[in-house]
Amino acid sequence: MMNSTGKMKNSPELLRFPSLEKYTGMTHFVTTRHGGVSTGKYDSFSLGLFSGDNPDSVAQNRTILCNAIGISSDKLFIPYQTHSDLICVIDEDFILLNEIQQMQLLNGVDALITNQSGICIGVTTADCVPVLIYDPVKKVAGVAHAGWRGTVARIAGKTVSLMSERFGCNPQDLIAAIGPSIGPDAFEVGADVADEFRRNGFAQTILSCNHKPHIDLWQANQQDLLEAGVQPQHIEIAGICTFTEHERFFSARRLGVKSGRLVTGIAMR
Repeated sequence: MMNSTGKMKNSPELLRFPSLEKYTGMTHFVTTRHGGVSTGKYDSFSLGLFSGDNPDSVAQNRTILCNAIGISSDKLFIPYQTHSDLICVIDEDFILLNEIQQMQLLNGVDALITNQSGICIGVTTADCVPVLIYDPVKKVAGVAHAGWRGTVARIAGKTVSLMSERFGCNPQDLIAAIGPSIGPDAFEVGADVADEFRRNGFAQTILSCNHKPHIDLWQANQQDLLEAGVQPQHIEIAGICTFTEHERFFSARRLGVKSGRLVTGIAMR
C-alpha cells in the first residue's frame, strides 16, 4: 500500500513507497491527478510538456511539484521520452552545461541515473510503467519509463547495469519500486505485441483474458530487475492500475493520448 500526502487544490497529492520512504538520503514520489491548475482531460495536476496541455499550466504545475519536494524548478530533470532504451547520466558534468545543452542530452532517452544531490530526476507516464531504483550505499538513484517497448528492451535492467558501470553500484544493494501503471486485467494487446514479449523472454507475462492476450507489465519489469541482480525482497510493486483508477491517475488508453501525464521521481538530498 503506497502512502499518500496532500490532496487540496494547489497542494499536490504525492504517493510514496514504504520500501523507499525509510531512506533519509533522498525523497521520492508518484503524482496523481490532484493538486494542479490544468483543466479538461488534463485536470488538474498535468506535468507533461508534450501531450497537448497549455504549457503555462504545465509550468505552474511543475512549480507546485518542485515547491512540494523542496527544490527549484531548474533542478527538475525529465527527459523527452520516445519509448527507447537509452539512458542519460545526470552527473557533475551534466549539471555544468547550459539549459539548451541539457535539453539536447535529455532528448530521446527514457531513463535517468544520478549521483548528484539537490536535484530531482523523473519520468512522465499515463499507463506506462515508472520504475524507481535507489542505492542507499552509493547514494545513486535511477528512474525508468517502461512502456511495452521499453519493457521488452529491458530498460529497467539496463538502468541497473549502467548504475553499476558508472557509479559502482552493487545490484544486490538496490531498492526498486514499480509504480502505478496499466494493470494486466486492462492491458489487452494484439498478437504482434504478445509475440514481442515471447521473443524477448517474457512468455510467462502473457496472460489470456476472454481468449485475448493481456500483458502483465508489472511482472515483466520485476523479472527484468531480478535478472539484472536486484534481490526479490528489494522490489516493491504498487499494484495500482491507472486505467481502472483513471479518476485518480492519468490513463492515455482511457482518456486519450491528448491527456495529462503523471511524474514519478526521486530527489537526492
